[in-house]
Amino acid sequence: MSFAKIEKKTAPAPFVQVTEVPEHEPHGYDRDSIASDNAALAALGYKQEFKRAFNPIEVFGLGFSIIGLFPSIASVLVFAIPNGGPVALVWGWAVCSFFLMFVGLALAELGSSAPTSGGLYYWTWTFATPRWKKVLSWIVGYSNSMGLIAGLASIDWGCAVQLMAAVSIGTNASFVPTTGQTFAVYVALLICHGFVSSLATSVVARMQGVFVVLNLLLCLAIIIALPVATPKEFRNTASYAFGGFANFYGWPNGFAFVLSFLAPLWTIGGFDASVHISEEASNARIAVPWAIISAVGIAGVLGWVINVVIAFCMGTDLESIMENPIGQPMATILFNSFGRNGTLAVWSIVVFVQFLMGSSILTAASRQTFAFARDRGLPFSSIIYKVNKRTQTPVNAVWASAFIALLLGLLAFAGPTANSAIFSLAIAGQYTAFSIPIASRFLGGNEWNPGPFTLGRFGLPVAVIAVAWMIFSVIILAFPTAPGPTADGMNYMIVVFGGWIILCLIYYHVPIYGGACWFNGPQMTLKEADHAGLPVGPGSEDVDRASETSEPTEKQKIGLEILPP
Repeated sequence: MSFAKIEKKTAPAPFVQVTEVPEHEPHGYDRDSIASDNAALAALGYKQEFKRAFNPIEVFGLGFSIIGLFPSIASVLVFAIPNGGPVALVWGWAVCSFFLMFVGLALAELGSSAPTSGGLYYWTWTFATPRWKKVLSWIVGYSNSMGLIAGLASIDWGCAVQLMAAVSIGTNASFVPTTGQTFAVYVALLICHGFVSSLATSVVARMQGVFVVLNLLLCLAIIIALPVATPKEFRNTASYAFGGFANFYGWPNGFAFVLSFLAPLWTIGGFDASVHISEEASNARIAVPWAIISAVGIAGVLGWVINVVIAFCMGTDLESIMENPIGQPMATILFNSFGRNGTLAVWSIVVFVQFLMGSSILTAASRQTFAFARDRGLPFSSIIYKVNKRTQTPVNAVWASAFIALLLGLLAFAGPTANSAIFSLAIAGQYTAFSIPIASRFLGGNEWNPGPFTLGRFGLPVAVIAVAWMIFSVIILAFPTAPGPTADGMNYMIVVFGGWIILCLIYYHVPIYGGACWFNGPQMTLKEADHAGLPVGPGSEDVDRASETSEPTEKQKIGLEILPP
């Protein structure tokens, strides 16, 4: 793999190769790099509509803050402890981190080649075969949107549960929240995040540096303070921390261990966020892949250390951790170590960092939603595809994403098992959207023009491992918590996700009004790109001329009649 400085020249369609300005040249970086980024975006057929305010550290910060590490680990500890205990925490995390790096590398290479907010479905359209590119781009666009919005829902639900756990700790467990109370907090969090993500791009960008610092300080504080504060009766031996196993639900031990993967898979997720803000990033063709690889790598290593610390400091009575009235396993572990006041102090920081995660993933989800609406892929695209003139952010897309997340939160009223489907849905949506463009690059037979970051001859084996791992992950996420489930114990992820895909396909194939009649993939929004002599858009010869102009075809006009003006 390499980051290569590419000389300025005109490359064959579909992409233009441009000069990247090194980050150590401060006087030329902002001006020249932004001009270079705008030229690269013009080569993809899009006009520059956002302000490029994210520097490379802030691009990394968005993805890393979505991962969140300790708050995320706290949210999904409930899935790891019953399915392996310490072994799941330590070795399950290690296994998943290893394979997730392959996914990150494959996405980073694509992101360096064509950095655009709609990256995943754009890449699918570019590389898939002519026969399948329309429907596959459609599926990827909807899967990516749903995966990010489900990620927002699961993060904010986790934050609401954490807030209620803090109240329970503060009242000595006399307060036991109802689902309705937790949902009300969840809605309030979504509204707050809607306002934060609607702020000017420069404000959102500067916030990412704060998020990174808080995340790292919280992780270091837990790694140092938890072992020091844990009483002797809750300290575990190395043999238990690295080899202790728990199985609460009756699956064979090996399969129970595999089911624990939900915890690290959900935690180290959303790292495609860097792609979705690439139109707001300086030096995007280098910053985006660097951000993806760094976020996955740092999260994998630092998260493993945190899990080892937890395994040493949680005691051996795992049943009491799961059944404690506090209602949050990580909060219970901290309570056993720090006591009431110490736990409230640490937990307040955990909740705040989790809140920041929600604002970051809503930012990413809104950019994906905006991009898909720009290419006329969503209902009400003409409304969602709006950039606020004052903030230069897609405010309508922000609130549309938050509203869909609110609807997903209603699953909580179907019970804890249905609620856990929100976490699985986030992963399934992401992995479907990740796998298709990665596979299409090698199976579609179209020309590949690498960006500054390239894996070279290792691109194919990395892609094979990445796609195989994601298929495996989606399959295991469809299994119920325990064998022989009742209606209450079913895993509703497959119902929600399968229903979503089916509805997408129905909407696509509806005669006259369906996407098959008017969806033509990425739409060129910059006529000047063609006038400048740049190769624009996906550029495949088989694409209808309609997708190379800003004017809709007759089929598109028919389809757009059902959308509000």
